Amino acid sequence: MSLVETDWLEKNLNNVKMLDCSWHMPQTKRNGFEEYKQHHISKAIFFDLDDNSNKNTNLPHMLVEKNDWEKIVGKMGIKKNDKIVIYDNSDVVSSCRCWFNFIYFGHDPKLIYVLNGGLNKWIKEKREVTKDLPIIKQSHYECFEIKELVKNKIFIDKNINDQKFKVIDARSKERFEGKIPEPRENLRSGNIKKSLCIPFNLCLNKDKTFKKKEDLKNIFKTHLENIEEKNIVFSCGSGVTACVLALAYSLINDKYLPCIYDGSWAEYGIVK
Repeated sequence: MSLVETDWLEKNLNNVKMLDCSWHMPQTKRNGFEEYKQHHISKAIFFDLDDNSNKNTNLPHMLVEKNDWEKIVGKMGIKKNDKIVIYDNSDVVSSCRCWFNFIYFGHDPKLIYVLNGGLNKWIKEKREVTKDLPIIKQSHYECFEIKELVKNKIFIDKNINDQKFKVIDARSKERFEGKIPEPRENLRSGNIKKSLCIPFNLCLNKDKTFKKKEDLKNIFKTHLENIEEKNIVFSCGSGVTACVLALAYSLINDKYLPCIYDGSWAEYGIVK
């Protein structure tokens, strides 16, 4: 399972490395790091989703190069055998993107977890938070890429005819159907031909916890004849909520490793 509950985390705070990966959509005008400095779970290290993405592209949240990831993780003091718990306080459950990044770069998926319900649930339950920033002892971290977990635009275009895998879009129905404009500039409305749409929010309860396994199965069954299918690629606006769907699907299909179209609609929808 890729989730841990607040009760478990409270009992295991000293046995895990913890990351706060709070990221907010630009239009919210919220700053994840500023909020982190005001309150976070004790010993949590801030993971900046924007800063820890590829700087050599205009596309948001693209994966960094292998050497860069090793430096990023080493600066956080994480080692290959560390158990990692990631949380956020974001409406788009941005912790799932960080979860995917670690899996892509070869950290054992059985050692990476997302806190179900995130910081908001933790605070609502009156569990302890702090302003104190953790003291980090840097580590030497080596990784490897599992390149089949990412598709690029060439693969996506070729697949429209080949149909070797199914593309499932995590954006809202209104965005997917082109009924409302995209939140980012210079993007057309619409979707990738022959792709499907499961809005990521369908997989979540109001408190941003993931729905029960049986409910998730029913959600995915609306589009998939076989929920043990492994050839699934998730997409979204900028590669964040695609990972929410990927985690949700991994909860009902334990043979599935998350696979996303990294460029997502931020790349595919560019007005030419």
